[in-house]
Amino acid sequence: MPESFGLAHIWTQGDAVTRLILITLIGMSVTSWVVIVLKALDVWKHKQSALSSEQFWHTTSLAEGLAVLSHRPDNMFHTLAQVGQEATEHHQAAQKQLHDRLDVSDWVTRSLRNCIDDHTSRLQNGLAILASMGSTAPFVGLFGTVWGIYHALVAIGATGNASIDAVAGPIGETLIMTALGLAVAIPAVLGYNALVRGNKFIIARMNRFAHDLHAYYVTGARVSPSAQAHLPPHLAAAHVGH
Repeated sequence: MPESFGLAHIWTQGDAVTRLILITLIGMSVTSWVVIVLKALDVWKHKQSALSSEQFWHTTSLAEGLAVLSHRPDNMFHTLAQVGQEATEHHQAAQKQLHDRLDVSDWVTRSLRNCIDDHTSRLQNGLAILASMGSTAPFVGLFGTVWGIYHALVAIGATGNASIDAVAGPIGETLIMTALGLAVAIPAVLGYNALVRGNKFIIARMNRFAHDLHAYYVTGARVSPSAQAHLPPHLAAAHVGH
């Protein structure tokens, strides 16, 4: 690309609208990458917690299991086990209010479901930003291209020079805006899809863990591995979600 054309030339020769579009695209790109990196670290952390949650069932007591889960900071599975324990203890200790007269299974199920819903909401934070960036950035870049073509044609008309050099250079330069829009949108869309997939894995593990917790707090024993192996994930989730 000739040195007379490029981003620097667009910035120096462009008007306020052109510069605003450039700043907007750069801001959208920085925001997208910040969200992708932070959320990727978050998903990785919770994935490690999900993979290690099975250690809870290899301990000899509930207190020991909670201690094992607490080794990882901000462990959603530790919070889930604590909520189930508190719900069970609360139901056993108090029978004076209407909500205490609920069946223990329903009470523990509601508590676990509320906890899962809160964590699901946390996992989805920031995804709306990526979805918005991925869907709007190409249009922002396209608007910059149309705006640039308009001004390039007006300038060509004013000079009266319609040679290929005078037309192709300025108009070709405006396509940089479209390329920038795509450069912002593509990582945002790919990041969004990867994070959604990671969140689905974590939520599925939370539903399965909550299913086992529900059985443990209500019956005193975990669901047997043989029965669990034949239980589809969506049924495990539905069991807690009732």
